[in-house]
Amino acid sequence: MINRLPVLETERLILREVVESDAKDLLSYLSREEVVKHMGLTPFKTIDDALEEIGWYQSILEKKSGMRWGITLKEEGKVIGSCGFLNRSQKHFRAEVGFELSSNYWRKGLAGEALGQVVQYGFEQLELERIEALIEPANLASQRLVEKHGFVREGLLRNYEFTAGKFDDLYMYSMIKADFIHMYKREE
Repeated sequence: MINRLPVLETERLILREVVESDAKDLLSYLSREEVVKHMGLTPFKTIDDALEEIGWYQSILEKKSGMRWGITLKEEGKVIGSCGFLNRSQKHFRAEVGFELSSNYWRKGLAGEALGQVVQYGFEQLELERIEALIEPANLASQRLVEKHGFVREGLLRNYEFTAGKFDDLYMYSMIKADFIHMYKREE
């Protein structure tokens, strides 16, 4: 398979396209309740669940409505999470960012490292003006993560999604290009 996503690199990570041979890695962490409980998914049970997720990554890339990178540690190479864009509107120069990470790797700064690289790619390469993050109110860790990276909470979207048999409220967070430029220049 041709790699249709650019490979992104950080200090500790390589972000790359997820392929069918990564299904076992996805199943290992997406089968955990603590990982999927705020994603609108039920825990994966079979390799087919993981293959279906990989198929979704490929379909959003083909439709140009999104792109999802597998998060891998440089020294390991196995997929331990994913991060990327969905619901991209080229006409309006915006996309939603999403991410998840195996609970084995929580609290090590890895999700933030991946998120920062993907956000930078979105503003600099995709020429996005706005990146959104929709997060369940109970998902405090993801709220802290996006806030640390400069996202602003805009409000609560009540009963915004129907997933896993229930309606979910979601906080709308956003970062616009001016916020990114301001934050980036401050860090230089």
